[in-house]
Amino acid sequence: NDLTRPTMKIAVIGQSLFGKEVYKELRKDGHTIVGVFTIPDKDGKADPLATEAEKDGVPVFKLSRWRVKGQALPEVVSQYKATGPELNVLPFCSQFIPMEVIDHPKHGSIIYHPSLLPRHRGASAINWTLIHGDKKGGFTVFWADDGLDTGPILLQRECDVEPNDTVNTIYKRFLFPEGVEAVRLIAEGKAQRIPQPEEGATYECIQKKENSKIDWNQSAEAIHNWIRGNDKVPGAWAEVDGQKVTFYGSTLIDNGVAANGRPLEICGASRPGMVTKAGLVLFGNDGGALLVKNIQFEDGKMITASQYFSAGASATVVLTEEEKAFAEQMRAVWQSILTNVGQIEDSTDFFKSGAASMDVVRLVEEVKLCASSCQLQNEDIYMNTTFQDFIQMCVRKLRGEDDEEELIVDYNINNMTVKMPHQLFINGEFVDAEGGKTYKTINPCDGMAICDVSLAQISDVDKAVAAAKEAFEEQEWGKMNPRDRGRLLYKLADLMEQHQEELATIEAIDSGAVYTLALKTHVGMSIQTFRYFAGWCDKIQGSTIPINQARPNRNLCFTRKEPIGVCAIVIPWNYPLMMLAWKTAACLAAGNTVVLKPAQVTPLTALKFAELASRAGLPKGVINILPGSGSLVGQRLSDHPDVRKLGFTGSTEIGKQIMKSCAVSNLKKVSLELGGKSPLIIFADCDMDKAVRMGMSSVFFNKGENCIAAGRLFVEESIHDQFVKKVVEEVKKMKIGDPLDRCTDHGPQNHKAHLDKLVEFCQFGVKEGAVLVCGGHALQRPGFFFEPTVFTNVQDHMYIAKEESFGPVMIISKFKSGEIDEVLRSANATEYGLASGVFTKDISKALYVSERLNAGTVFVNTYNKTDVATPFGGFKQSGFGKDLGKFECRRTHQVQVFYSVKVIKLFLINLILAGMNLIYTVVFFYRFLIKPS
Repeated sequence: NDLTRPTMKIAVIGQSLFGKEVYKELRKDGHTIVGVFTIPDKDGKADPLATEAEKDGVPVFKLSRWRVKGQALPEVVSQYKATGPELNVLPFCSQFIPMEVIDHPKHGSIIYHPSLLPRHRGASAINWTLIHGDKKGGFTVFWADDGLDTGPILLQRECDVEPNDTVNTIYKRFLFPEGVEAVRLIAEGKAQRIPQPEEGATYECIQKKENSKIDWNQSAEAIHNWIRGNDKVPGAWAEVDGQKVTFYGSTLIDNGVAANGRPLEICGASRPGMVTKAGLVLFGNDGGALLVKNIQFEDGKMITASQYFSAGASATVVLTEEEKAFAEQMRAVWQSILTNVGQIEDSTDFFKSGAASMDVVRLVEEVKLCASSCQLQNEDIYMNTTFQDFIQMCVRKLRGEDDEEELIVDYNINNMTVKMPHQLFINGEFVDAEGGKTYKTINPCDGMAICDVSLAQISDVDKAVAAAKEAFEEQEWGKMNPRDRGRLLYKLADLMEQHQEELATIEAIDSGAVYTLALKTHVGMSIQTFRYFAGWCDKIQGSTIPINQARPNRNLCFTRKEPIGVCAIVIPWNYPLMMLAWKTAACLAAGNTVVLKPAQVTPLTALKFAELASRAGLPKGVINILPGSGSLVGQRLSDHPDVRKLGFTGSTEIGKQIMKSCAVSNLKKVSLELGGKSPLIIFADCDMDKAVRMGMSSVFFNKGENCIAAGRLFVEESIHDQFVKKVVEEVKKMKIGDPLDRCTDHGPQNHKAHLDKLVEFCQFGVKEGAVLVCGGHALQRPGFFFEPTVFTNVQDHMYIAKEESFGPVMIISKFKSGEIDEVLRSANATEYGLASGVFTKDISKALYVSERLNAGTVFVNTYNKTDVATPFGGFKQSGFGKDLGKFECRRTHQVQVFYSVKVIKLFLINLILAGMNLIYTVVFFYRFLIKPS
């Protein structure tokens, strides 16, 4: 305290915890409390203000009334005047105070009012501030008059109302410590008197229990405001299992809890609540969610909401001798509080025996004195009302047995705390694998373990497929309106965008992707994909077909598009999140359910995605994530009779095995995106700078771990040496290093086995006579770093000319001028046909070449330009089926052209003169995700 600050003699007239806190702040500020005037004891219990003052030795007057028929009681006024106050402070004063008392002190009387004028007035003002969702709150201190709080304003302060503020939090952080400033102004002679405005004032009544029932036909935020505005008194309630259940401790779900758990039917609610490990998740009619921490039954029993279905199920703890001694200390404390009870039995109920809110505070403090390590909250008392339950709760806390298992790994990196789930995600819950089996996922930047991840077993696959099947056939997902399904996917995309930095950081440390690339492509395109397919949900439709029998019998024939059911997805490690999005978004948009196996070496963004999907409100069982080995989990998904479609991206060798298993098991549909050896042909009439820049991107993008990477460049002889020289100059400028460094161009390869494969690949090239211009070696530093590499003089028969490196290795061959058909033969001399490219200013040549390249995508004067609206997939042994776009039931040949106005004109002229008919088709996902019926 400032010892030079003037102080006063103050009489405090009021009651309740509010009065107690103001009283404490006044004493803390150095003022002398000459008397406390409060209400009589209720059921033998003193008001909290009286108890606090008596503890300090301050005179306490418990008055049932101050006046009769409008006239002050002389004996009461005399008692009051005898204390000699210089100022009256009235916090939460519910009695009529005579003007003889109001005007008696030389400084008069002031009264606290916890609201920001001109709005809410009255005893429940702050409650209505919260109920109405006001963004600003605060308090006003008035000069009291015969209406108590209708006099002039002395002091007014405002504060921001946080999304999860309650009456208590606003009081404690703002009103109590700031309100004492009014008394200081009076003591210093600086007090003002501002007439109180009436315009805009509201006078909502004090809430009663019968009026605090929850209206479920409103948004989650409005329901949250109603619950917190009625917490603790009188308590917002709803009908559950035939009885009134009151909700406490509401928070909007924003960055924390996923709605995974057991459904709880609530009368009138738009959808069932979910009893989760964190509490009870409730839903508004807008799909938003809130979390309730505690619930109370009609008999007064309060429990943590997470224990709704298991309350009382835990085994009784057997006490040690030391714990028995503690229990007897607590029995004596209960006896001293419950003076009207003859003897404290194990069944004695704290509140049914007459305890009040002030007694809860006292009991919490008494426990601290007896056992400092047992830190209780008031809610702990409300939830353990009998003496036996109370002791069991205290002993569990003393033993440390009440802590919930931590299911999320916190990883402090990239200037943020990244939260990474690390268990299997089955039927809406993160769970351990059978037998608790785990493995370590490795950070490729340093070779160190990030965390232990659950390793799925065959029984886990069966559980996940069963959950997905039930969600599709029995639960709300299968019955959901397509537009509502789209709304959930839009919400999921929004959540992914809110967490894009976290997702990109996880992608960087788990896969080695450069953070800036991960943010733009790995994560950015994933968000775009979910938004794109969210828009398709209510546009999946069949057609009517004219048939010969239409007349005279008026027969009608139409087709209908239906979801298939359970879709299994097996994705690779180069774009962990993006590959998930490309396949999962279409499946969900069509109404299917998903069991996804991420690559074993990169499981973390898939598990984070599961958390976000759950928070977006996707019902349990719709998405299931199973980190594990391909030989076990992937094989079981291929064999499983309840899986109706399998999508796979990976090697051609594994794709063939999967296709065989799918055929033998139940003839399930399959889409495969497999290996590639994409040719890029660069003609002498190209834009050299662009060809160099895009040629490097075609190989080194994402460290070469790119399914459509240019596996072999064919450069026309006359510009070959110049092209190679420029490429090598640019390669030498590339910064290799930590993917989280914003200046890094080239991060580590994904994992050790792949790094070793690249070293071996380059050794083959040198051995067969290709010229190693630069690179070709692993860097001697921690992690899995490989030098960007350039080979020239590569011949058609060489191993490196035919096989995919899947790394930062540029394979350059030269061809003679004018030999277009010859270079096309070399470009097509591969069993792969995923992508290809051509650089030339001659549009006729570009069109001629693009028509003859056997690949699913042909890039013209550009490369790597994929988009969610265009179909993606390969020919030959690069697989079949399409990701992305709206695709039809025929093979799609996609050509992407980099154009300018000049190029457009040339294109049109050549198109007309040559009579060329270039078909641009985009193929919708009905072919493999939806069956006609």
